[in-house]
Amino acid sequence: MATIPTDQTTGSRTGHRTSRRRGSRPEAPASWERPALAAVLVVAALLYGWGIGHAAIHPYYSSAIRSMASSWRAFFFGGLDPSGSITLDKLPGAFWPEAISVWIFGPSTWAAALPQVVEGVLTVWLLHRIVRAWAGPFAALIAALVLTFTPVTVVLNRATIPDTALTLLLVAAAGALQKAVRTGRLLPLITCGVWVGLAFQAKMLQAWLVLPVFAVVYQVAASGTPLRRALRLLLSGVVALAVSCSWALLAWVTPAADRPYVDGTSNNNPFSLVFGYNGLSRFSDDDTAFGAVSGTAASRTSGNTGWGMLVNHTVGPQIAWFLPLAALAAVVALVWRAREPRTDLLRAGFLLWGGWLAVHAVVFSVSNGNHPYYTAVLAPAIAALAGGGLALFRSEYEAGGRRRVWLPSAILLTVTWALVLDVPTLFASWLLLLAVGLAVCGALGLWTGGSHASGMVQGSLAAGIAATLLLPAGWAASSLDPLYAGASTSPTAGPVGKVYRNALHDRSALRRVGLDQPSDRDTALLDYLTAHHHGEKYLLATQAAYPAERLLRAQSQPMLVMGGFTGKTPFPTADQLGSLITTHQLRYVLLTPLRPTTPATTWVKSHCTRIRSGAYGWRTKGSFRLYDCRKQG
Repeated sequence: MATIPTDQTTGSRTGHRTSRRRGSRPEAPASWERPALAAVLVVAALLYGWGIGHAAIHPYYSSAIRSMASSWRAFFFGGLDPSGSITLDKLPGAFWPEAISVWIFGPSTWAAALPQVVEGVLTVWLLHRIVRAWAGPFAALIAALVLTFTPVTVVLNRATIPDTALTLLLVAAAGALQKAVRTGRLLPLITCGVWVGLAFQAKMLQAWLVLPVFAVVYQVAASGTPLRRALRLLLSGVVALAVSCSWALLAWVTPAADRPYVDGTSNNNPFSLVFGYNGLSRFSDDDTAFGAVSGTAASRTSGNTGWGMLVNHTVGPQIAWFLPLAALAAVVALVWRAREPRTDLLRAGFLLWGGWLAVHAVVFSVSNGNHPYYTAVLAPAIAALAGGGLALFRSEYEAGGRRRVWLPSAILLTVTWALVLDVPTLFASWLLLLAVGLAVCGALGLWTGGSHASGMVQGSLAAGIAATLLLPAGWAASSLDPLYAGASTSPTAGPVGKVYRNALHDRSALRRVGLDQPSDRDTALLDYLTAHHHGEKYLLATQAAYPAERLLRAQSQPMLVMGGFTGKTPFPTADQLGSLITTHQLRYVLLTPLRPTTPATTWVKSHCTRIRSGAYGWRTKGSFRLYDCRKQG
């Protein structure tokens, strides 16, 4: 493994402490860098993209993606059906790339999943670029490898869930902030605000979690007077706020009659969707906060919360393989470089990524519950800290002295922790002995090695790094088998994914049904509805999103989703539903006893005629009941 140029290392006591001159460009890459990065990106593309024609696309989001691809109204507002009668329960920004892909390539599973693959590979490339400018090529390569092989990253990048876009945009924001600190220019700081605002369009308030960290890093490490730094931060924050709230503001000023009803809200207010349904209701006992619909925080039932959630048996194997190394690197680097000048760039980098990790860990721990894939946003921070930490320990090893033991110790710590995560399931047991063997050989070689440039030391370091990557890579690669990729509504790798898949009772989560691939049962219902359709605006009305999403994935036809995602959103009212029926805009309604009763569903039961299931080709009654409301017209 090539020696790092001295002006790109993370610092040592013998001359490597001086960070790169502020504003200078990174040196031209060494001969090994580009082939190594290309190899990592190819591996990432294979892990994320292999077999995406059968990817576990989210049933709710993918149905909206197909609708958004067929209607500009649905596209802009995030309409769940092509008519745009009601929105998703999220902002539409993260789904715009998927909708464009489906519009270009047609309604297929791989077209819906392709943007996630691209976003995942771009995140690996961008993190490599950012870490290289901060801590050098060795750190950048390690960071890219760690991110690529993080199991939750692999399963998430093979889905249609907003966290992939969120992660990419926040990494871009971190890179812009780093450039602003390094160069002292205003434009990168403004760009950072834009990236954070776009990340908000992907997953709303979660994008703002990095803002306190970014502000501290810039105020502490950037050049200029404190007042100048504060004013620049204020300007960047205003930009971030403006971009963040742009969609909600546009939707709010649009007359209600000209846009879909905002799901998850009792007042049809897009700001209630953002700050209530997807905000305060997840952190308080009041699940109707700020106009949210009662009982809408879906993550409340996941159970992953508390201060140990990142290392529990469910979440730990998804994200935490390099967590001890990342935490150790952040603390040690801040202590070792405590006497450096205020504007020390290397210390600023550890503060940036360490703060990112700490803030998210605290917020996840105190929230009402988290799906394991929420933690994917931690992966870039953990990867950057792992790469920067190993580079730091390597430079100290090369400098000699008492600190040279940190490098082999860090390798042994990481592999030992990997055993802790894997032993309860022994899922990657065939890799355990190999990982332990490589770790021991690597550590012994480093402890007994002579010159840091010797072949023995370089080989030992390579063996040690390979040992740290083996077990997470095994878990990550397992997700290429659908059995170990979790449910489509909660992608999770390894045996945890198998448990999640079997534990979820929602059949749409267990069955990997793609776009334009209806089941025989759904086809029979669609054929019946189409044959009896006589110009009504809506082919069907359903109670909540679950029965509609199956049909919307199969055909892009207007369907009225009563009650939105949960069935509790007060749209349409009984009077609105009656008006649609009497004006011949709607004839058929599909109800299910599994969802809560509303005034609209009560109206259907009392005014419409139930149709025998055999009439539309269903041999068993099942949990759905179809009603014909023609006599009300």
